[in-house]
Amino acid sequence: MKDILILAIESSCDETSMSIVKNGNCEIATVILSQIDIHKNFGGVVPEIASRKHIENITIILEELLNKSQVAMEDITAVAVTYGPGLIGSLLIGVQAAKTISLVMKKPLIPVHHIAGHIYANNLEKRLSFPLLALVVSGGHTELVYMAEDYSFTKIGGTLDDAVGECYDKVAKVLQISYPGGPEVDRLAHLGKDNYNLPYPLDDKSYNFSFSGLKSAVINLVHNEKQKGNEINTADLCATFQNRVVSVLVKKTMRALQEKQVNNLIVAGGVSANKGLREKLILECQKQNINLSFPKLIYCTDNATMIGAAAYYAYQKGIVSDLKLTAKATDNLYNN
Repeated sequence: MKDILILAIESSCDETSMSIVKNGNCEIATVILSQIDIHKNFGGVVPEIASRKHIENITIILEELLNKSQVAMEDITAVAVTYGPGLIGSLLIGVQAAKTISLVMKKPLIPVHHIAGHIYANNLEKRLSFPLLALVVSGGHTELVYMAEDYSFTKIGGTLDDAVGECYDKVAKVLQISYPGGPEVDRLAHLGKDNYNLPYPLDDKSYNFSFSGLKSAVINLVHNEKQKGNEINTADLCATFQNRVVSVLVKKTMRALQEKQVNNLIVAGGVSANKGLREKLILECQKQNINLSFPKLIYCTDNATMIGAAAYYAYQKGIVSDLKLTAKATDNLYNN
């Protein structure tokens, strides 16, 4: 059977990325241009700056990708792009680039939901086994997703307010940790002890999550201690905060696996790189004989390789779009 080569584009936030992926699991070449050093000066992503940088870099990245891969445009089977969710200005740049390439080269256009991309980043490591449960943890999402087969997504639980990655960044900010704060909070957590009194967020029998209360508790604790003239032990507070987050994420995920009688777990999204979460899930899955998969660290954060991996299975299902495809800041991935 002829190989399917997909040219994938990802521009949902502040990374401009393009990749060529073969048959949904083989990365031919990838280029990622991050804007972290630019947005660090502002303490977070500035949407207008992000979209301008995408405009400046998108054609440069395409040229670099083709040189790196040594693949001719004529040999590409289809073009895939993240159409949402994300920053609307950033998404529009990637979508317009994909539509232009599709039109000029007369190649099918495959729309890919950003979260589908994160989930299929695991397929680059090893073939997804079904049925499975996906724990999606990122700056914009915290969800438990059941998949009976390829490209079948059923949400069984999700955050009611802040996403877990957003909570990490806000806690980092109040602790005066520079952007992006999540990785540094994780690092400090491994140096500290669980010595502060913080609540466990939405520790109930549902599959839903809520992190706004925990975030507020950290902010209030820091402000109160400062007013009293007490010094905050940053490492200890990070350890306490991370223990609360990881405890609830793992507890609800393991219960969902048991109650849904699923033996395969994948973790997806930027927070899947969190060392504390990985350690706890590995330990619990070993105890319960659950098949556990994480993406490689390079595929945890936004990249076009994961979009190409997901697009292969969308293409197999006949999911293609015409040139009316538009970007969507919010969009529902799920079957129900």
